[in-house]
Amino acid sequence: MTDSQASTSTSAAPLGTNPVAAAPAGVRTAADVVTPEVVARLTRGVAGSGRTANHTPFTGEKLADLPESTPEDVADAFERARAAQPAWAATPVRARAAVLLRFHDLVLSRQAEVLDLIQLETGKARLHAHEEVQAVAVVARHYGRRAGAYLKPKRHTGVVPALTKVTELRQPRGVVGQIAPWNYPLELSVGDALPAFVSGNAVVMKPDTETALTALWARDLLIEAGLPAEVFQVVLGEGPVVGPEVVKHADYVSFTGSTRTGRQVAQGAAARLVGVSLELGGKNAMLVLKDADVEKAAAGAVRACFSSAGQLCISIERLYVHESIADDFVARFAARTKAMRLGSSLAYGADMGSLVSERQLETVTRHVAEAVEKGARLVAGGAARPDIGPLFYEPTILDGVEAPMAVCNEETFGPVVSVYRFTDEDEVVALANATPYGLNSSVWTKDSRRGHQVAARLRTGTVNINEGYAPAYGSVQSPMGGMKDSGLGRRHGSEGILKYTEAQTVAQQRLIQLAPSFGMDDEKYAAFMSASLRAMKAFRLR
Repeated sequence: MTDSQASTSTSAAPLGTNPVAAAPAGVRTAADVVTPEVVARLTRGVAGSGRTANHTPFTGEKLADLPESTPEDVADAFERARAAQPAWAATPVRARAAVLLRFHDLVLSRQAEVLDLIQLETGKARLHAHEEVQAVAVVARHYGRRAGAYLKPKRHTGVVPALTKVTELRQPRGVVGQIAPWNYPLELSVGDALPAFVSGNAVVMKPDTETALTALWARDLLIEAGLPAEVFQVVLGEGPVVGPEVVKHADYVSFTGSTRTGRQVAQGAAARLVGVSLELGGKNAMLVLKDADVEKAAAGAVRACFSSAGQLCISIERLYVHESIADDFVARFAARTKAMRLGSSLAYGADMGSLVSERQLETVTRHVAEAVEKGARLVAGGAARPDIGPLFYEPTILDGVEAPMAVCNEETFGPVVSVYRFTDEDEVVALANATPYGLNSSVWTKDSRRGHQVAARLRTGTVNINEGYAPAYGSVQSPMGGMKDSGLGRRHGSEGILKYTEAQTVAQQRLIQLAPSFGMDDEKYAAFMSASLRAMKAFRLR
């Protein structure tokens, strides 16, 4: 929070303490953005014989009528994708990668269009929507530049050096089935699809219906960038109906969502012996060690806990603060949290937006109310804000949370964080790890070496030192994913693209065969090979 943010003129907040961000003059409305012409263009080619609709969390009003896919429509989409995939796979990697680089430029040059859609479909503040633009651009650039190196044939030492020539090839899996969530409808849809495309696959994507326009916008832009339209199919409909159909037909499944649904997806994929990657839930912890910069940690906690209204798989929900600095930290953190401006304008200026659905609002309200009823103390927030919109809820800090309060162990997935105090590092590492989840964590300290030592003891797929989540997630050369109940597989880096391929080993034997030859009998051949194996170890061959 800057001084200018703190002094910005705001309207009254009758139902809570957080101010309301003033709407700039001439700001666009949903009717300005989601026109019939836009909907017709974006839904062109969607496999759907029925009708459904999506809505904006800002007001609850309908945004667009959309095609709804039946099981037969899903099967047709896979058939079209499967027919188009071989020609796409035969396209040189460099040409496929060029599509991603053109897409990168289009996203940045036309970002205002998708920022409006992301805000309208998710209720996010515009700055949080821009995180998705950043993430997708980084992924497009990375795989656009590095796909050739990841996918190129690799030479390996053969069983008999010089006589056995071995090459590892990477073949596309075929048609990837992708089930994308509502919370990051650009990054967690097309961001995950880009490495699948550049490695030669087709994709059939099922985005959440309520955020489908964002995913469809990305598809439209990829086609403009040169991706064959039939290679990227989109199906829409209720998750329990359409989701299993996607799993039923896919050659590989990519899923981001809840741990409960992830288990069902994994079971469906396992029954067909197809691969799957899952990024699931989290109950992420932030550790503020006694030597941390308290002011920087308090500012970082606002970003870590309340970006996208806490509807982020890697958002922080548990805050562990050393008892020697806890009071100072909580006071600074609370002051910044109470000053956050809430708003629904399609413009920069709000610090936090809306929750996405009645279900999310109910969970947040239930967790907070139960915790307070059982003795937790509200430090900030704790109030719904229907004066701004039907699904707004203030950023909330709870102190004194203890088991069996639901907020202690269950994923809230909203703008709620619980503060806990600790006395030593062994204690806080044990507390941070005492959860079935293992997605993301954060460590704050002025001592870099100490921060890395603590990070190595945390059982999470990513750990950020002196930030909440962005450094690890944005460093796309490195893998990102969860341990324990937080998922299987990784996005980003080599793992994020090679998972969409099958490894194929091609071995060519030259000069002599791997069998008795030159007049050797079985016994002499066995002795010869034994001597050769000893020699290869002595010469340190791998």
